[in-house]
Amino acid sequence: MNAFADAARLRDRLKTWATEAAYPLWWRAGADHAKGGFFEKLDQEGAPVDGPRRGRVLPRQIYSFAIAGDLGWNGPWREAVEHGLSFYLARYRRPDGLFRALVGPNGESLDETADLYDQAFALFALAAAAKAAPARADEVRAIAVAVRDKLVAERKHPMAGFHQTNPPTAPLQSNPHMHLFEAMLAWNEIDADPAWRALADEIAQLALSRFIHGQSGQIREFFDLDWNPAPGVEGRICEPGHQFEWGWLLLRWSKLAGRADAEAAALKMIDAAETHGTDLARGVAINALLDDFSIHDASARLWPQTERIKAAVLAAELTGEPRYWDMAAAAAEGLLAYLRTPVPGLWRDKYLPDETFVEEPAPASSFYHIVLGILEMDRAIEAGRT
Repeated sequence: MNAFADAARLRDRLKTWATEAAYPLWWRAGADHAKGGFFEKLDQEGAPVDGPRRGRVLPRQIYSFAIAGDLGWNGPWREAVEHGLSFYLARYRRPDGLFRALVGPNGESLDETADLYDQAFALFALAAAAKAAPARADEVRAIAVAVRDKLVAERKHPMAGFHQTNPPTAPLQSNPHMHLFEAMLAWNEIDADPAWRALADEIAQLALSRFIHGQSGQIREFFDLDWNPAPGVEGRICEPGHQFEWGWLLLRWSKLAGRADAEAAALKMIDAAETHGTDLARGVAINALLDDFSIHDASARLWPQTERIKAAVLAAELTGEPRYWDMAAAAAEGLLAYLRTPVPGLWRDKYLPDETFVEEPAPASSFYHIVLGILEMDRAIEAGRT
């Protein structure tokens, strides 16, 4: 079987898992139908685990259900989007328009912090909601513009990018900018306001000029307040999952901007992560390297596997190189290992170096990664058939 056909076969398995097991379970048990919103975790029997709910998780669930129809789920995905969006806007939005970090099971505020990472996911989910629920598009666009403009007014770094908090604190991080980049690209696709594209361009250029370690082509995670690598080991940490995720985003942006240099940098990042950041014994991408490619954390969470899929299929599509379809198939096989649970539709999150999984509830935060990975694989494969 050739690499493309193998990837297509695995895509079919993943789509079936999503539509027949995951979406029904996470709507039935993962949504809090009594109090609103979504639970943070389901135990491995498929029962909700109640507790505080982070402001970065609920928008991921909104997004996950917003793309459910695109993946072929015939369940009440519009109802699920409305269920999540209504609770999110009512319980997480602060009086100043930004979104708080944490609420309790009854929707009470537990942490008023408005971290940049959480605002990025707010903007991302609002773009998905505008597309999935046209009747609310004007409302959510106005909210998104207010968040964007407030970040520009209060968090802008004098060089480029944003501070995590107000007032600024070290370290600065590339990861929130990655998700902000993703949100800017999402809004740019559906809204004519040039500010979305301008911020996407700025973040892309910041990544190319400051985030990428020149020799290795890896993305650093932590920086001082002048966008220099943070001191000590912290400034040397590079995560293969983020290599793949940044690579996928920069490939998308390179097409938009006509930037061959960005495509070359993205492919270098993807190749470096595949060569140095995957464990052949387990068939998975590991958590962290240092900037000399030495292993910093050999455990393997679920989410890097989905980013490996996204990077591989877009690289295959843009370059036409069969090796990227091989990479996509390997990444999909790796992801399936996490999805083999007694109750279909759940997952395990942490794969240890000794080839065992940590037995714990399934975190809702992974759902967005999984379904977006499947959707991107599906899109690229269908494009490859034409």
